[in-house]
Amino acid sequence: MSPNPFLVETDWLFDHLGDSNLSIVDASWYLPTMLANGEPRNGRAEFEEQHIPGAVYFDIDAISQPGSNLPHTLASPEIFAKMVGELGVSHQDTIVVYDGLGLFSAARAWWNFRIMGAEKVVLLNGGLPRWTAEHRPIETGTTAISPKHFEANFNADTVVSFDAMSEIVGSGSAQIADARPEARFNGEAPEPRAGIRSGHMPGALSVPFSELAKDGQLRSAEELSQIFVAAGVDLTGPLVTTCGSGVTAAALTLALETIGHANHKLYDGSWSEWGSRDDTQVVADA
Repeated sequence: MSPNPFLVETDWLFDHLGDSNLSIVDASWYLPTMLANGEPRNGRAEFEEQHIPGAVYFDIDAISQPGSNLPHTLASPEIFAKMVGELGVSHQDTIVVYDGLGLFSAARAWWNFRIMGAEKVVLLNGGLPRWTAEHRPIETGTTAISPKHFEANFNADTVVSFDAMSEIVGSGSAQIADARPEARFNGEAPEPRAGIRSGHMPGALSVPFSELAKDGQLRSAEELSQIFVAAGVDLTGPLVTTCGSGVTAAALTLALETIGHANHKLYDGSWSEWGSRDDTQVVADA
C-alpha cells in the first residue's frame, strides 16, 4: 500500500486490477486556462484516449447539485449516491481515485466520497502521469459499467456554507487556508472565471496546493507540516480550507488529514462564491 493511509502506490493498484471489490475512478478535471496543444484540456476526452484498466470517469461538474449557480457544488447525498451507484461504485468498495496531473482534481473526488461515508477511498500516488511513466497498462474508449448500490452517510459538519464562512471571517473563530496560487491570492493575477474579483478573504493565509506535491506525488507528513507552519497556520487550531471552486481546497484537506489535523472543514463555494458577491470583503495586496 503506502505509509500514508490515504494513498496507494502504483505497484499495489497493478497487483489488484480486476478485484471485484475495487473501484477505480478517474476524476480528471481542468481549469479553463489549462491547455494542451493550445486547446483547453477536457477530462472526459482524455479519459477516452487513455485510462487505467477498469476505471470509470467521475465528472466533477456533472456529479454536483442541479440548479446551483456555482461550479460543481456538492451534490445532495441522494443525488451523489444515485450518480456514483450508476458508475458502478459502492460505498463498500475500495475506491482508488486518480487524475491526469498527479495531485489536483482527484482530491476533490476523494473528499466527495469520504464525506458521503465511503470508508475505503484512497488516491493513487502520482496519478495517471506516474502510471504511464512506469509503462503500466492502459485502456481506451469507455468502460462497461454494472451499477451498484451506494449508501450515502453524509457528514455535514465538514462542509462550510457561505453564512458560516461569513461568520468565521467576521469573528476569526477559525483560520482560513487558501489553496489558490499566490498571485491570485494577492490579487496580482486575474481569476480564471469571469466576473470574480481578485484577492482573498480578510485574515486568510496563502497555502498554494502546488507546494503539497513533488512530481505529482504528495509530500511526506513532516514536509506538509512545515508548509502549513511556514504559511502561518497554527496546527493546534481549527481551520477552513478554500480555493477557487472547492477543488484544490480538498488537496489541503488531504494534507491536513495526512498530518493528523482533525479540526478542519472545507468551504464548498470557495472564491467562486465569495469573490463574485458584492456584499463580501476582499483584500488585494497588489
